[in-house]
Amino acid sequence: MELDDAYANGAHIAGGDAFPAQWAADAAAFRASATCALDQPYGAGARAVCDLFMPDTPPKGVVVFVHGGYWMALDKSFWSHLAAGPLAHGWAVVIPSYDLCPDVRISGITRQIADLMDHVAARFAGLPLRLTGHSAGGHLVARMGCGDVALAARGRIARIVPISPLADLEPLLRTSMNTTLLLDAEEARQESPVLYPAPVAPVTVWVGADERPAFIAQARALAKAWRNDLVIAPARHHFNVIDGLAVPDSDLVAALLR
Repeated sequence: MELDDAYANGAHIAGGDAFPAQWAADAAAFRASATCALDQPYGAGARAVCDLFMPDTPPKGVVVFVHGGYWMALDKSFWSHLAAGPLAHGWAVVIPSYDLCPDVRISGITRQIADLMDHVAARFAGLPLRLTGHSAGGHLVARMGCGDVALAARGRIARIVPISPLADLEPLLRTSMNTTLLLDAEEARQESPVLYPAPVAPVTVWVGADERPAFIAQARALAKAWRNDLVIAPARHHFNVIDGLAVPDSDLVAALLR
């Protein structure tokens, strides 16, 4: 369809097909030596589970990372290694799976991540929460800042860092993936963070300089609408823009924890 190529990532990244296997291998190796509690339920259903990674000392707070995959693919098991950066600074890290389209609508996934947030807030009473997510996960953490989402934990959110977020869902109506997403015009508007007032929590939008122009435009649009910081990371494409989360002294970790 009209915008399929605009939102195609792997086809425009050298060796793009190899990234998922490498993510899975890196994540499994990290879990083998991490202090973690896996497959912790946060709601109903087989995919409403999360992995919890704990630092060596009592946590300063909790970072939640929500994965991408266009709300249609992947799960928490690919991303465990991205906990390394926040863990090194004394933050616990939660990485959830969630239900996928077409079994649910995107609006249902938003509600599911809100349930996760309230679960995490109750599990770590009194500690601050910092949210980050990639691509569709960037959309989902941005939605946690929108006032229409019922979220008991909202006052505990200290910062949101959407990475390569899908902030305006209307263009996805003109892609073939919408046969799976099942978006209509009303839901696309409802689920577009760019159409909501800025959250109270500070926000930094992060995107790679080598990403598809559509993703850079999405990031710019959200930063403009919310009047927040925008970082266009040099020499980063859609699949490696998240790598900094695994590096304790990276600019991305610094932006998340500042």
